[in-house]
Amino acid sequence: MDILSQLFAGLSLGSVLLLAALGLALTFGQMGVINMAHGEFMMAGAYTAFVVQGVVPSAGVSLLVALPLGFLVGGLLGLLLEGALIHRMYHRPLDTLLVTWGVALVLQQVARDVFGAPNVDVSAPGWLSGAVEIGGLALPRTRLFILALALTCVVALTLVLRATPLGRRIRAVVQNRDLAEASGISSRTTDRITFFLGSGLAGIAGVALTLLGSVGPTLGTGYIVDAFLVVVAGGIGQIKGTVVAAMALGMMQAFFEYSTTASVAKVLVFVAVVAFLQVRPQGLVSVRTRSLA
Repeated sequence: MDILSQLFAGLSLGSVLLLAALGLALTFGQMGVINMAHGEFMMAGAYTAFVVQGVVPSAGVSLLVALPLGFLVGGLLGLLLEGALIHRMYHRPLDTLLVTWGVALVLQQVARDVFGAPNVDVSAPGWLSGAVEIGGLALPRTRLFILALALTCVVALTLVLRATPLGRRIRAVVQNRDLAEASGISSRTTDRITFFLGSGLAGIAGVALTLLGSVGPTLGTGYIVDAFLVVVAGGIGQIKGTVVAAMALGMMQAFFEYSTTASVAKVLVFVAVVAFLQVRPQGLVSVRTRSLA
């Protein structure tokens, strides 16, 4: 039973990592932008849930309203960042790291000025309280909801990339920008939409994180490094690599925590990822990206 509990804990942690990393799979993995403000877009989504709950008292309704609004808020912040700064630096990834890190600090200070430094809480809906008993194993409903939400986001993003004209345009620009433009595709518009989608997914992740704990200005900093680890270990630019890496890292973290502590487990996971990248620097799944075109 302990093993089953740890397996579920690993899946649950993996689903959180997946939500945090899915947007980065677009903005970093496919566009080559090192967006250190991705965590702050998650923080913005979390505060969106807090604001919505202040307007809509029903926790169940407010969560359902906050999810699309969190996507919209995160996406618009990403669109603003891309239009104001990032589009000038698509071939200078280290510059994007420094600029977006500065933007992340600014967003944290804005959150402190607007909502205050102390953390705030968002109430979970009644239908997510308690646990589901399966074979004597208690599975928290909030964790199951986040797992289902992560899978839904993966399916939706995969369908967009594989089965829509927009997805075909995104893949064409990622693989060969010049050829895509020669074919009549506006790479500038495609960049904006891609960044909007990736940042919007960060907003959804932020809303989901309100079910696990308090919301504060530094909420995103606790997830940004793990999210980058997932994208790099999974293979830059591949959604399926991101899914596998998120679940693998979640499992490793859960089982390491079982025999050590949370801090030691995080260090062991980091060391394992670094060792893995020494053997396979392209990650689990390799793909041809714009930077390699």
